Amino acid sequence: MAYLVGVLIIFVGVLLSIGLHELGHLVPAKKFGVRVPQYMVGFGPTLWSFKRGETEYGIKAIPLGGYVRLVGMYAPGDPRRDQRKGRLAEFVQSARDASAEEILPGEEHRAFYNLSTPKKLVVMFGGPFVNLVIAFVLFVAIFTTFGIQQPTSTLGSVSQCVLPATAPADATCADDSTPAPAAAAGLLPGDTITQWDGHEITSWEQLTQLIGQSGDRTVAITFVRGSETLTTQATPIVEKRPIYDDMGMLVTDAAGEMVLADKGFMGMGSLVERRPVPLTDSIEYFGQQLKMTGQIIVRLPQRLADVAQAAFGTAERDPNSVVGLVGIGRFAGELASQDTGSEVAETAASLALLVASLNLALFAFNMIPLPPLDGGHIASALYEGARRQVARVRGRGNTGPADTARLLPVAYVMFFVLTGMGLLLIYADIVNPIRLFG
Repeated sequence: MAYLVGVLIIFVGVLLSIGLHELGHLVPAKKFGVRVPQYMVGFGPTLWSFKRGETEYGIKAIPLGGYVRLVGMYAPGDPRRDQRKGRLAEFVQSARDASAEEILPGEEHRAFYNLSTPKKLVVMFGGPFVNLVIAFVLFVAIFTTFGIQQPTSTLGSVSQCVLPATAPADATCADDSTPAPAAAAGLLPGDTITQWDGHEITSWEQLTQLIGQSGDRTVAITFVRGSETLTTQATPIVEKRPIYDDMGMLVTDAAGEMVLADKGFMGMGSLVERRPVPLTDSIEYFGQQLKMTGQIIVRLPQRLADVAQAAFGTAERDPNSVVGLVGIGRFAGELASQDTGSEVAETAASLALLVASLNLALFAFNMIPLPPLDGGHIASALYEGARRQVARVRGRGNTGPADTARLLPVAYVMFFVLTGMGLLLIYADIVNPIRLFG
């Protein structure tokens, strides 16, 4: 039952995110006088709708997106310049004609294509901006009130041997493996490190920095075990290990691979606890989340290729792989039904973070500068504005709206690409899913 509740919560969260995204387009469009015949959440057959004023509001059967229909999306075109023949030209012209037919007599000024460039940008950026705001509010609210998982100076794990940084998660020690310095020094999970080489330890970040700087030099360690304060000595080994930034985030290169550097290594991990963070740090953490989401979008083709290999071949599914709505629903169900003694508040925070991550992904994905995505319309508006400025400087007067109907072939290709991507992720999430808890 809890699993289904989690799925239902994320389903409602997705619908609300889509609905608010479309409101981000609807409100400024109406404010600027554009006629909006339809506001719909979902695609396909209409399940429920009502009409208020000149706009029909409703919900459709397939909750994979939404739209607002703006009158006059495509300019009529310039017959003196557009003399092309053939099926493609006919297709583009038919789109122009259909757009023109929606414009009521005497309301040509209410067509979207007649808006100024700044107003077009506001309308088209409004949807992604709403998703960005939702993500920001949820992330910062949870970070500052409920907190985030943060490492402590108490040990959560102690390795028995040294494994390469690139070793898989299930790698085990071999007979000829090098013993880990932490285990050799007698440290155990639950020990709290209080001093390292004479330095008072106040955070795990400070401790890891001191270990990295120690090289292969023998140092004294003071730690608390139960009610006893004990000391020992350890000699870190110099190994190629991952680099982390000031926010504790893994540093990766342009290909998405983690960056390694020679530094001291002990073979021990921190016990992680959830703690609230200050507002300024929360905003910085949000910036890191936004940056990582952007990096995922940039590498999306390669990640989708990896998903396809895992779905149709023998390759393992990367735990950090992209997922579709089925995968997101599975995550929500697992979070809601996990039997770990977690409080309701922690489960609710985890589900809220999932909704926040989804909104961040919607923002970044929609900013791809290709139609029919919002980023494609934004790019077209910017091109139109730049063209007008150049024409003004050259004394050519008003060049009129850009003929965006010519981009329809690109939009249809992108539509099939996006449909294929969605079907691939649904299939992969069913046959080779990612599980949060094993």
